[in-house]
Amino acid sequence: MTTTAARRLKWTGALPGTCLALTAHESFAGPPCRTDDPEPVELRHWEFYTFSTGTRVEGDTSGTLPGIEFNYGAAPNLQLHVMAPLAFDDPSGGSARFGYGDTELGVKYRLVDEDDKGWRPQLGIFPLVELATGSSSRGLGAGHTRLFLPVWVQKSFDDWTTYGGGGYWWNPGTDNKDYWFYGWLLQRKLSEKLTLGGEVFYQTADTVGGRSSTGFNIGSIYDFSENHHLLLSVGRGIKEATTSNELSYYVGFQWTQ
Repeated sequence: MTTTAARRLKWTGALPGTCLALTAHESFAGPPCRTDDPEPVELRHWEFYTFSTGTRVEGDTSGTLPGIEFNYGAAPNLQLHVMAPLAFDDPSGGSARFGYGDTELGVKYRLVDEDDKGWRPQLGIFPLVELATGSSSRGLGAGHTRLFLPVWVQKSFDDWTTYGGGGYWWNPGTDNKDYWFYGWLLQRKLSEKLTLGGEVFYQTADTVGGRSSTGFNIGSIYDFSENHHLLLSVGRGIKEATTSNELSYYVGFQWTQ
């Protein structure tokens, strides 16, 4: 396993609004949850995920089945990111719809490295752009290209790691409004194979007349081997759960090299 995969749960997109208040047109930052970290994939190493996500709100269930994500360490402290989902939307009383969703592209750059013997944390940025490649009329995309500009920090102490931060979403479209997202996560490595953690997150209203939402997730990573990992998480909203996240999940398999 690379140092990146070994040190922390790599949680963010829909699940991203996800792990998460995920809908078919919301992204997640890092599997298996919403909060991300500043640590890029190591130089000339890569991570590949195949996954499914879902979120239930009042009258609708939506998510990704399946999706793929690829991250590559293209330069020192620099990671390239792409995510391609097959989205679904299953409204109560209506027919389920499937199709290609919105494509996510990003670049993670670590500005400050962590002092392993002191208190200085890692600091990084991870701008993301969501291209409007999904059909918004079928509930499979946002209908507009969106941009997320976050800052993330991280610090590790023995078997414990904590990280979080937040940023600004540019969210164009009729009745939409730009909004802020903040999240924080704490995890512990319980054994050579198992890591557990939990996060809390907050998002301001993303529509005109909408409300802010708060939620939490718990998740785990199980290492089958140095390069093969199972990622699981489940969560729900604390505030405005019926309209943001009654129940959400992430199930994914990760290859690292």
